Amino acid sequence: MSTAPILDVVVIGEALIDIVESRDGTTEHVGGSPANVALGLGRRGVGVALVTQLGRDDRGARIAAHLEESGVVVPRESFAADATSTARARIASDGQASYVFDLAWDPFEVPADLRPRVLHTGSVAAFFEPGATSVREALGDTSASEVTFDPNIRPALVGEHAAAFAAFEATSRLSTVVKLSDEDAAWLYPGAAPDAVVDAILALGPRLVAVTLGGEGAIIATSTQRLTIPAEKVAVVDTIGAGDTFMASLVASVAASGSADLDRDALERIGGDAIRAAALTVSRAGADLPWAREL
Repeated sequence: MSTAPILDVVVIGEALIDIVESRDGTTEHVGGSPANVALGLGRRGVGVALVTQLGRDDRGARIAAHLEESGVVVPRESFAADATSTARARIASDGQASYVFDLAWDPFEVPADLRPRVLHTGSVAAFFEPGATSVREALGDTSASEVTFDPNIRPALVGEHAAAFAAFEATSRLSTVVKLSDEDAAWLYPGAAPDAVVDAILALGPRLVAVTLGGEGAIIATSTQRLTIPAEKVAVVDTIGAGDTFMASLVASVAASGSADLDRDALERIGGDAIRAAALTVSRAGADLPWAREL
């Protein structure tokens, strides 16, 4: 009999090292939107694993340690890359950043002994080939009752619009929950109002769609209910990790109660929880996602 863990959530996607070069020197930080979502879930006490692609190098070890300290399982199969991916940002004297990516995302399989109730993916992993095809195969084959998706568009990495939009639609059709930012919406659906974007995504089949609106809060909707959740009043230090925090909260809510047949009160609770969690993250520097005790 298998003794494999039955996890609440498995996250599929990139984990990398952000290297920031400025006149003050060079610093390195753990990054990657899926890794941040997994981190946020682990800090909430959700049973979560991250299926990613790390090298057996110092950077890969640092990423794994950072995640495991917050309760995230990093399966041994995640250490299959030749080297750990990096995103190098050079900060000019005027504060503008230019990015150079050293990123690989190869074909893979989700370990068969991981049996989550929710499967989450997003960001570069859902678009960057050849691995993005494996992501959609995993979503299509999963026994999970919920599939959540955050495109988290990175224009420099997702390719030309038509191909990226096709990948977005294909992944959304496999998902029960889709969340995107207003910036993602503007890139994917140029000129469309947020409510029109929500309508277009719901038509693809997801049961729950959220669009975050920065300081204006967020829209959260099903086919029968739609709410605008106002933003929290907070002194913003920076917005790094805000979207990933919102997504982690959304995934945690869906893991607890599902996305089917949500009434207005449930939508308000789910959206409000996500907004409040994101407010905590923007009130401090970096992608420092909140712990359960803070929520």
